[in-house]
Amino acid sequence: MLEIVVVAFLAVGIFFMVVGAVGLLRFPDFYTRLHATGKCDTLGEVLIIVGLLLYHLFHYPETPLVCVKLLFLILFIFITNPTATYALMRSAYKTGVKPWKLGDERQ
Repeated sequence: MLEIVVVAFLAVGIFFMVVGAVGLLRFPDFYTRLHATGKCDTLGEVLIIVGLLLYHLFHYPETPLVCVKLLFLILFIFITNPTATYALMRSAYKTGVKPWKLGDERQ
């Protein structure tokens, strides 16, 4: 039963990572591309790490330090990914990168 839960976390995490990559390739401008990758990558990475955490917790209970490291990694991702996305968007806005508007012919 545990393996099914772990595989579900890993599969959903990979799904979100792929959706973020597709958003990066398909959306029309910098801001929407960064939004798609920022949201999907954060969630995808965290779900994958949660799956690894559960697997390690139940298969190797004698080494809890690895689980603590994975929890700190989740915390680090939740703090740094949105902060980096915000910093990139703000710097792009301040340097004059224009958002896409309906009817723009840019690719």
